[in-house]
Amino acid sequence: MNGVNSGDTAFVIMSAALVLLMTPGLALFYGGMVRRKNVLSTTMYSYAAMAIVSVQWLFIGYTLCFGTDISGIIGNFKFFGLSGVGFAPNADYAATIPQQVFMLFQLMFAIITPALISGAVAERMKFLAFALFVLLWTTFVYDPIAHWVWGVGGWIRKLGALDFAGGNVVHISSGVSGLVAAIVLGKRKKTGTPHHLPMTILGAALLWFGWFGFNAGSALGINELAGSAFLTTNTAAAAAAIAWSACEYAHRKKVTSLGVASGIVAGLVSITPGAGFVTPIASLVIGLLGGVICFYGVTVIKSKFGYDDALDAFGCHGIGGIWGGIATGIFASTGINSAGANGLYYGNPKLLGAQLIAIIITVIYAAIVTFIILKVVDKIVGLRVSEEEEETGLDVTLHGEEAYGGIE
Repeated sequence: MNGVNSGDTAFVIMSAALVLLMTPGLALFYGGMVRRKNVLSTTMYSYAAMAIVSVQWLFIGYTLCFGTDISGIIGNFKFFGLSGVGFAPNADYAATIPQQVFMLFQLMFAIITPALISGAVAERMKFLAFALFVLLWTTFVYDPIAHWVWGVGGWIRKLGALDFAGGNVVHISSGVSGLVAAIVLGKRKKTGTPHHLPMTILGAALLWFGWFGFNAGSALGINELAGSAFLTTNTAAAAAAIAWSACEYAHRKKVTSLGVASGIVAGLVSITPGAGFVTPIASLVIGLLGGVICFYGVTVIKSKFGYDDALDAFGCHGIGGIWGGIATGIFASTGINSAGANGLYYGNPKLLGAQLIAIIITVIYAAIVTFIILKVVDKIVGLRVSEEEEETGLDVTLHGEEAYGGIE
């Protein structure tokens, strides 16, 4: 068995399946929030990411993230086409599970990340443009950042910054890129209310469920760290749902189902960077503040600056990821994690400094490269549908289908 632990392997395989389930969950979460004439096109963005990234990962994605380090920036082509990725563990990353299982687990993270961006461009971006964008963005934004944070020799990893399950890699990168994409595409001509909130609530439930694989699975084995990450994940999600609801009630004297669902996601995002590094009480604080911060990010910041982040990809994932990274720098405890780093609360301001550097560089890099990719895609196939297509709805004009059988 070459040191392979069957229990750890089964756990990570199960966790990988849970993370994959999050992308269809995201499709439901986003799909319920758009108008009925765009629900299929919005769903298709997520499924396109599942297909495209799965193939990209096989050829170059995994090796760019986890191949032998080149100057702290990117992995080499050691694992091109998954060459040498088999049953034997790669001790640099996971000593008790096959490298192939580790590769599959990481693939699921790479899939959902560009799918998150689709929430910012819903109801107006061409499907072919999004498909090409996913391929380029995963290669030139996600893969380098993943290597910086998780790859042996990556500069953020050597800096000492902590990112347990993807605050920088998944949420900040996708949230900031979504903001850039929303600005480049411009506002929708018309907006409407969510057409199917029960669909969105079901999507939020699947995200909450799948997130246990996302965070607890990042322990890469059946161990105390996995149990701790599971508990902090659940606590932060619950706390953020309560905090978001309290903010809604304070402003509108109502608690909405969409608000509860959004709060859950805000809490899950906020705890992701520190899930395996903080105490349960700290996760409660992270969730509560994450719900409040993301609520104001969605309701105040977006209104003030006037960008059309259609489904609040930046408001939840960008802002929540940034808060989560900062919170990890504050609340990380060596009593919980094996990273050997306490946060500011425990007398170590250096970790917070490292977290801030990692966040700032991630934001700048993702914004600049995403802008370049969008301009390239626009030159090749055009980014935005015509006004007539937008008015008719993308389901019919781009896919030739109607979600509800022609019901008006």
